[in-house]
Amino acid sequence: MDFSFSQEQQMLQDSVSRYLQKSYDFDARQTLVESDAPWSDDVWQQFAELGLMALPFSEDQGGLGGSISDCVAFAGAFGKHLVVEPYISSTLFAGAALAASDNSAAQKWIEKLASGECVAALAYEEGHGTANLAQIEMIAQSDGGGFTLTGEKRLVIAGAQADILVVVAKISGSDQIGLFLVEKNADGLETRAYDTIDGRSAANIRFDQVAVTHDAVLLDNASNALESIFANTIIVQSAEAVGAMSALLELTSEYAQTRKQFGVPIGSFQAVAHRLADMKIAYSKALATLTYTTALAESGSLTVRDIAVLKGQVGKLGRALGEASIQTHGGVGMTDELNVSHYHKRLLAYDAQLGDHFYHLRVLGQH
Repeated sequence: MDFSFSQEQQMLQDSVSRYLQKSYDFDARQTLVESDAPWSDDVWQQFAELGLMALPFSEDQGGLGGSISDCVAFAGAFGKHLVVEPYISSTLFAGAALAASDNSAAQKWIEKLASGECVAALAYEEGHGTANLAQIEMIAQSDGGGFTLTGEKRLVIAGAQADILVVVAKISGSDQIGLFLVEKNADGLETRAYDTIDGRSAANIRFDQVAVTHDAVLLDNASNALESIFANTIIVQSAEAVGAMSALLELTSEYAQTRKQFGVPIGSFQAVAHRLADMKIAYSKALATLTYTTALAESGSLTVRDIAVLKGQVGKLGRALGEASIQTHGGVGMTDELNVSHYHKRLLAYDAQLGDHFYHLRVLGQH
C-alpha cells in the first residue's frame, strides 16, 4: 500500500499552500473574521480557479474526478491557515449529497458549485452532536403533491448564506431517510445566523411546513449514501485538523526555544521538554492514523471501525495538543491576538462535529 502523495497531488498541495501563504496570513484572516462578511468572495473564487470546487465531482458531472486523497493533500493547508471559507461543508458535505442523486436539479446545482457560482449547505445536525442517523427527528410528511418539512436544523455551516439547502429528514410512514432540495428564501424558513467559536458562519434553521415537490427529492433512501458522505467528510476534516496540529506544534516548539526564563530558554526545562515530546507524539499518531485511513478509503477497504478510530484519535489528540500548547505559552496563549488560541478553537470545533471523540470511541467499542 502506497502512503505517499502522487506528483500531481504534491503539485496541488504546493499551489494551495503558496496561495494561502501569500494571501491568507493570520492578520488577513483576523481582519476577515472581524468584518461583517462571512468569508472572502475573492478567496472563494480563487479556490474555484485552482480547481478545488470541481475536484470531488466526477467528469460525467462536470468535475475533475478527484479522489479522497486529492482532497486530503491540500486540506492540511486549510488547517494551517485557519480557513473560514465553507469549502468542506459546501463542496464535500452538501456537494457529495447532490452528487449521490441522479435528479436533474442536482446536476444543475453541481455545475454551479464546481464553478464557484454558489454555496450549498447540508442541513443535518439537530442538536445531538453525533453521526447517528437513527437520531434524525425531522419528518418529511407526504402531502400527495410532495412533502412538507417541519422542524429545526442546527449548526448548519454557511446555512444563512447558502443558495441551496440539502435537508436530511425521515420520510413519514417509513424508517427511510430522505434528502430534499430546498432553495434559499423558500416559504416557511426561519434562519438565525451566528459565528462559531472558530470564526466560521453557521445558522440554526427552522422549517415551518416548508413545501418540497417530488422533483426536489434527491434520494428517498439515503442512509447508505449519507454514511459514505460522513466518512469522506470526516477524513478531509481530519486532514484539516492535522494541519492545525502541525502549525501548533511548530509555533510552540519555536516559542519554547526563544522564550527565556532565568536566563535560559524554557524548552531546556525538563517539564516543558517532556510536554513538547508528548505534543510531537500526539501529532505523529494523528498523522499516521489519517494517512492509513486515507489509504484504506482509496483502496475501498474502509470500515465504520476505521472512521471511528480516526475521528476518536484525532479529536482526542488534537484537544490534548492544543491544551499543551496553551499551557506552554502561558496566559498569552489564551489571548485573541495570538493565533495559538484560534488553532485550539478550530480543533475543538473539529472534535464537536459529526460526533466527538467520546462518541466515536464508544462506536469503536461496539465494533
